[in-house]
Amino acid sequence: MPRFTKMMADGMEERGHQVQVWAPKSSFFNLPLKGSMKKWMGYIDQYIVFPAQVNKWLKGCSADTLFVFTDQAQGPWVPLVANRHHVVHCHDFLAQASASGKIAEIKISWTGRQYQNLIRKGLNKGKHFISGSKKTQEELLKFLPEYPLSSDVVYNGIVKTFAPFDLFEARVILGKKVSLDLMPGYLLHVGNNQWYKNRSGVIEIYNAWRTKSKAKLPLLLVGEGLSPQLAKTLEQSPFKNDIHIICKLGDEDVRLAYAGATVFIFPSLAEGFGWPIAEAMASGCLVITTDEAPMSEVAGDAGFLIPLRPDHSPAIQEWAVEAAKVVSKVIDLSDEERQIAVKAAINNAKRFDHDLAMNSIEVIYQNIANGHTISV
Repeated sequence: MPRFTKMMADGMEERGHQVQVWAPKSSFFNLPLKGSMKKWMGYIDQYIVFPAQVNKWLKGCSADTLFVFTDQAQGPWVPLVANRHHVVHCHDFLAQASASGKIAEIKISWTGRQYQNLIRKGLNKGKHFISGSKKTQEELLKFLPEYPLSSDVVYNGIVKTFAPFDLFEARVILGKKVSLDLMPGYLLHVGNNQWYKNRSGVIEIYNAWRTKSKAKLPLLLVGEGLSPQLAKTLEQSPFKNDIHIICKLGDEDVRLAYAGATVFIFPSLAEGFGWPIAEAMASGCLVITTDEAPMSEVAGDAGFLIPLRPDHSPAIQEWAVEAAKVVSKVIDLSDEERQIAVKAAINNAKRFDHDLAMNSIEVIYQNIANGHTISV
């Protein structure tokens, strides 16, 4: 969210608007405390000290000031400006769904449920919203008590770092960085250990593909180090020596990873948007992802889609085998077929152009500040 906030602030400043970023400061949180007490000190900074500061700052703000909440989790602060021009950016409602008991994979504590309830009550006071996908907008409108004055969808804009790059040059450069021979190609996944990223499913698909395929391309898991459970899944793989965990890559190196990949596998169970899908396609990479919104929404007609991974063991292996067939289909594309598919991916990614997104958001901001409430 700091990255998204900076993108919004920089984008609006580039368009000639005056921008100030307000955020809580760590004061009580910096006290020499540990455990749960330190967490509660952070809450004091956020929900007692910061609102008092905001009320003081508001006295110096003109009536035409627009207050932008860059994440729906900032809901508790919405009531502070509910009677002023404001808008809330919504990325996903996975935490809300978890607190409501709708996601079995996540158990939320009593305090966690109260915290999400506080966020929800604050969002109920909101009047203008921008969602990063139609899926997120649908979830938002389901729990709001009434339809807001405006509710828009603007797809996230990906930074220009992610652009086509020579396939073999990317493999050479990245291979040197990670000390691997990547010239024959590789399968790729980019993500963290959150349950919905389905990293275990990536390994299951790879196992199923390697079992049937004569090819021996490695799998690169780019992101954070594996959790203990995922490390166990990896250790049990008969192809574990060809599965490599690559951590702490910058945007330019991730772009090289996308550009050099034979195929990008992204079988997420849920997303707010699905940044890696758009980033991969913008880099000229073919994408296999889940046939569920918003992943399918972002992939469009340029993605290779597989079913959602089932949550019961007997069906998981069958799912992995079927997904592996799609992997083989992509890898076995002729040069001509691959060029056509890559071109389609790059064209699809143009929907997520950074400047296009910022221009659309600017128009919405201006409409709200001017008292217009028509959704686009």
